[in-house]
Amino acid sequence: MKWYVVFTKPKWEKRASDQLTQLGINCYCPMIKKVIQRSDRKIKKEVPLFSNYIFVQLLEKDRNKVFLSPGVLRYLFWLGAHAIVKDKEIETIKEWLSAGDTATEISVMQYQIGQKIKLHSGPFCEQTAVIKDITKTHYVLILESLGYVLKVKY
Repeated sequence: MKWYVVFTKPKWEKRASDQLTQLGINCYCPMIKKVIQRSDRKIKKEVPLFSNYIFVQLLEKDRNKVFLSPGVLRYLFWLGAHAIVKDKEIETIKEWLSAGDTATEISVMQYQIGQKIKLHSGPFCEQTAVIKDITKTHYVLILESLGYVLKVKY
């Protein structure tokens, strides 16, 4: 069975994942803990790692079952076909999230925009990325295998 990427309504990632799991579909919605500043306090909240996206594992013939959840809008497409995520990539995300709050520093001073790099740590370890932009506080990477743009703070 293949892993597909499903686009959800805003703030419906966890709910859609739970609904699809109840329907017998293997889903994965990676969650992280984030500190959110309220007007009078800071709170820790669990939020999806990828906004508006969840991963579903099913047979190609069963792809329409995901639309039984009202939170699912459509599948993500990459180069004219359904975006498929490799099992290894899902396992890498799971391993990174289970490792806890281990912060790693990466220096990109010698890198140039447009250069291809291989990530050696973090959730996308062993992935190839293209540097799209470098700012004073962030750099923007394009993960070609996932079709995803990643903004990394350093």
